[in-house]
Amino acid sequence: MISVLVVEDDPIVGEAHETYVNRVEGFGVVGRVRTGQSALQFVEQHPVALVLLDLRLPDMDGLAVARSLRHSGSDIDVIAVTSARDLKVVRAAVSSGVVQYLLKPFTFAAMRDKLEHYARFRAGLGHDREANGQAEIDRAFASLRGTGGGGLPKGMGQETLAGIIAVLRGNPDGAAADEVGAAAGVSRVTARRYLEYLVGNGTAERSPQYGGVGRPEMTYRWVAD
Repeated sequence: MISVLVVEDDPIVGEAHETYVNRVEGFGVVGRVRTGQSALQFVEQHPVALVLLDLRLPDMDGLAVARSLRHSGSDIDVIAVTSARDLKVVRAAVSSGVVQYLLKPFTFAAMRDKLEHYARFRAGLGHDREANGQAEIDRAFASLRGTGGGGLPKGMGQETLAGIIAVLRGNPDGAAADEVGAAAGVSRVTARRYLEYLVGNGTAERSPQYGGVGRPEMTYRWVAD
């Protein structure tokens, strides 16, 4: 699970953000605070992977919170959740290490989209190894910036991808494309397309499974966790 801290001074809005986050598979809110200082104290005492950060806090500028996290050497990521539309603020957010920028007001679908993009970005860079090349690095960063279909290739959908990933996670020893397809409710050909996409972005791996007559069957295994 990706642990999330919600930093929002309005308690009603903060509660809504927490509800939204907890509805997205793979994410869970571990804390909710209303000030910048409370946020910095919280992350010192609890493991947090991602901060949803309001930029207009009663005690300090939200971007100062983001900069403090960076200067402390923390690897916590930040998604700005704000009504600030000034492009100077947006640029400052990028300079402060903010990985996503979500404008208020927004729908659950908009937040879910940002979180799912972030999850793919995190998965793509979650390996303790060297990248296979520029293409893998580009895919990781592109996963943050995609829109609409979530940056997926044409003809691929986010819901189907989530289903394929869920099946792989449930089979730590790996599974063949036909097994994945049957479990996810899609054809073998469709499953294989999604599986090859995951192999391409480094979140899954394939290996030949020998035993029968003829060509070996490929087994796919999730490796991003």
